[in-house]
Amino acid sequence: MKLRSATVAGIGSCLALSLLSACGGGSGTATATGGGSPVVGVDYPRSDTDFWNSYIKYTPEYGKKLGLDIKTTNSQNDVAKLTANVQTFMSQGVKGVAMAPQDTAAIAPTLQQLAAKKIPVVTVDTRPDTGDVYMVVRADNRAYGEKACQFLGTKLGGQGKVVMLQGDLASINGRDRTEAFNECIKKNYPGIKVFGEATNWDGAIAAQKLQTDLVANPDIKGVYMQSSFALAGTLQVLQQRGLLVKPDDPKHVFVVSNDGIPEELKDIAEGKIDATVSQPADLYAEYALSYLKAAIDGKTFQPGPTDHDSSIIQVRPGVLEDQLSAPLVTADGGTYGGVKSLKSNDRSLWANNLG
Repeated sequence: MKLRSATVAGIGSCLALSLLSACGGGSGTATATGGGSPVVGVDYPRSDTDFWNSYIKYTPEYGKKLGLDIKTTNSQNDVAKLTANVQTFMSQGVKGVAMAPQDTAAIAPTLQQLAAKKIPVVTVDTRPDTGDVYMVVRADNRAYGEKACQFLGTKLGGQGKVVMLQGDLASINGRDRTEAFNECIKKNYPGIKVFGEATNWDGAIAAQKLQTDLVANPDIKGVYMQSSFALAGTLQVLQQRGLLVKPDDPKHVFVVSNDGIPEELKDIAEGKIDATVSQPADLYAEYALSYLKAAIDGKTFQPGPTDHDSSIIQVRPGVLEDQLSAPLVTADGGTYGGVKSLKSNDRSLWANNLG
């Protein structure tokens, strides 16, 4: 990663050589056993979505490339399980931990325990509300909301009704996407009315609330799903109400999602949904582990641009965040409200390269 730091030669270029030690981080690396590969713990937040299952697939691949011995757990969207899993990692002598806490407030005591043990932490996809971490690997979630707003605002001509199926406002991601979408609509498309529905990242809840909104407001013309967790239920509700029609049909309801999983790209190509923001599952795995390796090697970072189309920002003292690129994806690859998009069949999208 190209950074303003004298201690960092560039993790991105090291990955091409498969080992960070090729860039000077090698012989002094700390390990759990004193001589083998560094042992790190990776907690998977859940395995009930295509996005997180893709992240789970990529993690051991990049662990092998980076020469890391990975111990894994799954906290299943439960902060108590995450806390217990971290205790297990510490008992296994890990030298670093990657996690994706879904409750970004409740994770603070666990981060304090790890800090006391001098075990560096990289959080993936989410940023803790309090506490220090070595690095946050995350896309700009406010940009997710803004891109969804610009797409829907353009398609609806600045008028009409939209349902926003929020994730969970206990999560920084849910808050960022919600606040940015609402602010963008208010500023740029004041003729659009937004029905915000909290769903706790639960597809069944999302489908039930969308159904209720459509019954009360049959003239709803847009849906913003803050994650693909709501995809199947949204399509089912639209199908039941005779609204799952091609984009050129006057009855079409424009749907924007977040994640960029293969099913979303397929649905965009088929005209079932209209856009998504591709959250980089592959890069989350790659750079979460890259930063853990860098932490073990004693490297430090400063805010600035990287060599992988992102920027590191300081979100508060003691917390840096690498904001990875997350492009808008549409059927035509057009520009919406000043936001450029990629076509759903673009080979640069991770979901088109799963093999």
